[in-house]
Amino acid sequence: MPGNATTHFDDVALVSVASVLPSRVTTSDDIEERLAPALKRLKLKPGLLRRVAGVNERRNWAEGESSDEATIAAGKQALAEAGVDPSEIGLIINTSVTRKHLEPSVAVRLHHGLGLPSSAINFDVANACLGFINGMSLAAGMIQSGQVKYALIVNGEDADEIQVNTINRLVREDLDRDAFMQEFASLTLGSGAAAAVLGRASDHPEGHRIVGGVTRAATQFYDLCVGSVDGMFTDAKALLKGGLDLVVSAWKEAKDEFSWTGMDRYVTHQVSSVHTSAIVRAAKLDRERVPVTYPHLGNVGPASIPITLAAEQKTLRRGDRVLLMGVGSGLNTGMLELAW
Repeated sequence: MPGNATTHFDDVALVSVASVLPSRVTTSDDIEERLAPALKRLKLKPGLLRRVAGVNERRNWAEGESSDEATIAAGKQALAEAGVDPSEIGLIINTSVTRKHLEPSVAVRLHHGLGLPSSAINFDVANACLGFINGMSLAAGMIQSGQVKYALIVNGEDADEIQVNTINRLVREDLDRDAFMQEFASLTLGSGAAAAVLGRASDHPEGHRIVGGVTRAATQFYDLCVGSVDGMFTDAKALLKGGLDLVVSAWKEAKDEFSWTGMDRYVTHQVSSVHTSAIVRAAKLDRERVPVTYPHLGNVGPASIPITLAAEQKTLRRGDRVLLMGVGSGLNTGMLELAW
């Protein structure tokens, strides 16, 4: 499979997944009220975020809350639900886009906050919105090889600063409609945290076996979505087309290894109504089996897949087949199958 990486696991399970959400709700109406002068000047109709992206609201951290503390809380919750003591964790991978500084890694703060042993390997994996799936795959390989017994994959995102910076820039009178739409995706971002514990399936028959998955890259599109805390600048149309082509190519090439038609649930990266509808059409998915969280949480980056899975797990039954599907700017895609 040229340009395609396929992996199978036979003794790795997702033992638990948990999420922690901010308490502050920011509606799309709140954001558009702050953008009212720009919307009027550019002759853009109100309700743009709801109408175009399908995002009604998103979460932001309230006073006294932070993405790091929420990630630690999510990690503790996942450990408790898995029945795994922190001393047993051999690996923690932080997959967040959000970071307060370039070094040290965000993982060291989380390692300390969770009280993990000094023997636990800790590092960050940064791959835009695909980070959590990449982290799970890396951890699964290390568990499969016997390098570690348990792994903790975590993610915490903070969209506050980029939202403030974007709104302040968009209300400037020298900004035209094209420049406004180039930053539109930043307004859909939300905050949140999630964590998952992985271990050996043979030790956890109650767990959810990680069957395997596929990854594929189209890095010629490296400049279609470029972001920092100052802002995220996106060629939305080209990004959507490139991402869809990549997903369909990976899906087709994986057919010899996996059969993903008729899965019980497709947990996709949550971007917008446009993105979800396009993925459903391109991969010919059953829309009823594609849960969405973007209407009330927005795009929470790499945390969106585990947050959606955590919310969905109460409706899943033993034996259900679940496919995690992500696309990260760059472009990269990853799909990972779980046997629930």
